[in-house]
Amino acid sequence: MKKIISIALCSCAIALTGCEDMFDPSFENTMDIDAIHKNPNYAENFLGNAYTRLPGYSWNDPATDDCVSNDAGNGFRRMAAGTWTSSNNPIDAWSNSRSAIQYINMFLQHADQVEWAQDPVAKAMYCDRFKGEAYALRALFTYYMLRAHAGKTADGELLGVPILTEPENASSNFNQPRKTFIECVNAIKEDAQKALELLPLDYSNTANGHLASKYPGADNSHVVRVFGQVFAGRISGRIVEALLAQVELLAASPAYQASGVTWESAANAAAKVLDRINGVNGIDPTGWHWFINGDDIKNLADGLNVPEMIWRSEKDNSNSLETDNFPPTLYGSGRINPTQNLVDAFPMANGYPISHGESNFDPADPYTGRDPRLTTYILCNGKEAGTANSIIYTSVDGSTNDGLNVISTSTRTGYYLKKFLRQDVNCNPSNSSTQQHYTARIRYTEIFLDYAEAANEAWGPTGSGSHGYSAYDVIKALRQRADVGVDNGDPYLESVKGNKDAMRELIRNERRLELCFEGYRFWDLRRWNADLNETAKGVSITGTNHTVIDVDTRNFKDYMIYGPIPNSEILKYSELKQNAGW
Repeated sequence: MKKIISIALCSCAIALTGCEDMFDPSFENTMDIDAIHKNPNYAENFLGNAYTRLPGYSWNDPATDDCVSNDAGNGFRRMAAGTWTSSNNPIDAWSNSRSAIQYINMFLQHADQVEWAQDPVAKAMYCDRFKGEAYALRALFTYYMLRAHAGKTADGELLGVPILTEPENASSNFNQPRKTFIECVNAIKEDAQKALELLPLDYSNTANGHLASKYPGADNSHVVRVFGQVFAGRISGRIVEALLAQVELLAASPAYQASGVTWESAANAAAKVLDRINGVNGIDPTGWHWFINGDDIKNLADGLNVPEMIWRSEKDNSNSLETDNFPPTLYGSGRINPTQNLVDAFPMANGYPISHGESNFDPADPYTGRDPRLTTYILCNGKEAGTANSIIYTSVDGSTNDGLNVISTSTRTGYYLKKFLRQDVNCNPSNSSTQQHYTARIRYTEIFLDYAEAANEAWGPTGSGSHGYSAYDVIKALRQRADVGVDNGDPYLESVKGNKDAMRELIRNERRLELCFEGYRFWDLRRWNADLNETAKGVSITGTNHTVIDVDTRNFKDYMIYGPIPNSEILKYSELKQNAGW
């Protein structure tokens, strides 16, 4: 991806605002648009601009029941408190996605005329690959818009977003209506299919030899030149298939079921991705703690992946995550505070929920005998953290600033974030150090959970359709990977495998745990039509007494399962219908 980022920066100064003003004044002192036909680097800038707009983690979890923030100005904290409006929208994806799509459409308009290479074979290959990337990126940004802005209007119609397939200019009609939700889903699928016809499954010097037969006169040197490993990190066929699984799951979910997409279709889309790694047999044993697998991260070559990753960002060497989220005694700001709600969602190591009579949960010693993911993802009272394995005390009777509500950077819930943070980072300003990190854009674990959810709805807990594994098989494999229910045969899982409703709740809970803090729960609660207003709770610890406390109440209205169309767009364009309630 480094090549893309470096060549794209010059084009970032132009941003689509959604109105004719972006084209006035006209381009001055710049290369004429037709010049891109002779300048492939300039042409690629348009595509590169879209890549620079790919989002990382949104950190929207403070707007859910999974965490709060100790930063009073945090937009998601304020959003959950009742400030979310169509003019103040922290999850807005409209302008960024529209800008990306504008550049993509400009690129597609000219791609066939660009002199990509003097060699005619390489020229054809480059043209196809770049167009494949463009179609894939357009599908991706349309999905981002759909997830953030689709919804039902006052008359009950389920609408998506405007579909743009041509670049807009000063003479364009900007007053375009929203397409129906299913029309948007179909547009994404259409772009994705075009991309799959043009892209390799993966960029590789050894796995793409078959591509030569598609281009008369091509040999392996052409394939390596255009589809080789050096381009790993750009969007590929495998990534497009994963995107389609995400789209199908969204469309099949309760909030969008009026679209007519079926759970079976969603399960099959996810299975297409998973079958390529031999289903549950391909689950990465260390995938649940990929972010602390230091040697894997250190030795990971640019663009390549560990078995858990389908798509990731480039690596960066930093300590910004730790500076933001370590507790105060480790020189951090403790920004993300996991809730007691989330802590309670982790079962015991024997697989039973802590509320179950067979769990052996001890309220006076609540972190012992728990699912190992709990203390891997969340820093609890009395547990170690940092380069010196310091004991962190979050209790109210502790003697440090790590305790509950001691200073502005202390925890508000009795917990600190641990997921994503490298414990071999030192944030002490007098002796600071950094480590390499990367962001997971799409993980196989997500797709396994997509499949489990859809398969359970389509065929029941143990049904598998035309595939060799069921929702039960997936959940069993994920729990075993985390050493949950291993020693006793996981009797709780066995007790629910005959009940679709009970399995649904378990699948949703496993999704909550495995994907916590990765930006999924905000969207999951909405597509499930779930309760958005569960009070965020914490714990006040004195000795062995653990008292649950209310920390933040939520103030979401029922209509807020759907996000708004930006008010600025509604004011400008009469054809745009707003979602109900906004």
